[in-house]
Amino acid sequence: MQDLRVPHCSQKSKSVNSWTRYIKYVIPPFILALIVVIFVVVLIRRQRSMMKEQTEDDHPSLHAWKRSSYLELQRATDCFSESNKLGSGGFGTVYKGTLSSGLTVAVKVFNLESGKVAKSFDTEVEVLSSIRHRNLIKIIGCCSSEDFKALLYEYMPNGSLEKWLYSSDFFLDLQGRVGVAVDVASALEYLHVGLTSPIVHCDLKPSNVLLDEDMTARVGDFGIAKLFGEGELTAQTRTLATVGYMSPEYGGEGIVSTSGDVYSFGIMVLELCTSKRPTDDMFGGEMSLKSWVSLALRRNVMIEVVDAALLEGEEKDFSLKEECLSSLLSLAMECLASSPFDRITMTQVVAKLNKIRTLFMDKTRA
Repeated sequence: MQDLRVPHCSQKSKSVNSWTRYIKYVIPPFILALIVVIFVVVLIRRQRSMMKEQTEDDHPSLHAWKRSSYLELQRATDCFSESNKLGSGGFGTVYKGTLSSGLTVAVKVFNLESGKVAKSFDTEVEVLSSIRHRNLIKIIGCCSSEDFKALLYEYMPNGSLEKWLYSSDFFLDLQGRVGVAVDVASALEYLHVGLTSPIVHCDLKPSNVLLDEDMTARVGDFGIAKLFGEGELTAQTRTLATVGYMSPEYGGEGIVSTSGDVYSFGIMVLELCTSKRPTDDMFGGEMSLKSWVSLALRRNVMIEVVDAALLEGEEKDFSLKEECLSSLLSLAMECLASSPFDRITMTQVVAKLNKIRTLFMDKTRA
């Protein structure tokens, strides 16, 4: 056995020596030095990359979610094709995607060219990792690296509320709109009083309200949400939300509070009843969506501002629908008081909406 090993070891040693002599005499010294430098640089970069990935993996919020690679999301969205595009905003673009597991998701890809996006990503991660409610969008995964950030949400097959209010191919009846109002109000009540410290959404609007397969509304997009500290009631910010939905104190002074969400909700209820955007061309100067509806209510001509399609149907239901719409508009005006101290709370809103819905449904069945 020993005699068999010795020739083998000797042969291996000769082979190594031959290779060493080959490198020494065939490859010029400066090329050899260059190869060594390149090899060292590659090793250092690889080590830094591994350390960075390890740091991201150790982020408590991200660690709890499914991690997807850029390649997987690229395949899932067909290279982020236009045909899979669901929508876009200031902070990124949302695509429909199908993961290798067969799960359909909505992939929000953040636009890293904007300096505010990194903060938006961090804010959304922080908020979504601390909330859980049936009327809030659920996050199921993420992809985070230095040059690419994306969040994966449950896919909402019925799209946004905006589509159902303003697309000629879709229509939501009065019962459905009341249901959406209750769902959104319940979500905001949870954010305001259902947690240890309140969270203010700051950008409530129909495009940020999504509908699942059962037409249950889910509030999403927490990119500019404000997480309050213990005992904190108001905050100051320079990040403004969408024109037409901001409360006067938010748009004018950057003051954020739960009352600001109440104001935005009031605008959305006006949209549910009138199918008019606050940015519609008919509004401008002294006339706004709020003042237009308020004037109609004072003149007792509510029927002139509500969406006529909501009143269609059997004649016996006309008065019931008119009564329901009148109650909704009155509630909206309570949310739209100019002073944040005069607005009702989301807890009061939920109670009044449930009463409106119950009364409407009971009379419809009678």
